[in-house]
Amino acid sequence: MSLRTTLRRSLIALLATSALAATGAMAQATPVPHHPRVNEVNKRVDTQQQRIDKGVANGTITGKQAARDEKHDANIAQRASADEARHNGHLTKKETRRLNRSENRNSRHIRKQRRH
Repeated sequence: MSLRTTLRRSLIALLATSALAATGAMAQATPVPHHPRVNEVNKRVDTQQQRIDKGVANGTITGKQAARDEKHDANIAQRASADEARHNGHLTKKETRRLNRSENRNSRHIRKQRRH
């Protein structure tokens, strides 16, 4: 067997092992589906995105404003994911309140933008 063949087989074995390890890690980190507080936060983020899209479509929100709002929503979603990861797919009441407060702030900003 040549050195090239040996290296190729080793690389394939390493990739296969890595893929299996990653799959196992992902299975452990999978959040519990349909947790009420997680669903609440995710639904609000989706609703905000729909409002932003609607505002851009009808011209009441500029692209720059939409980018800012989407950035804030992405930040909220990222914080929610990090909180879920810390608590095995759940959100505590305190975390939910904090995320909702951020969503309320962003919602008010979208509403003010659409008036002007």
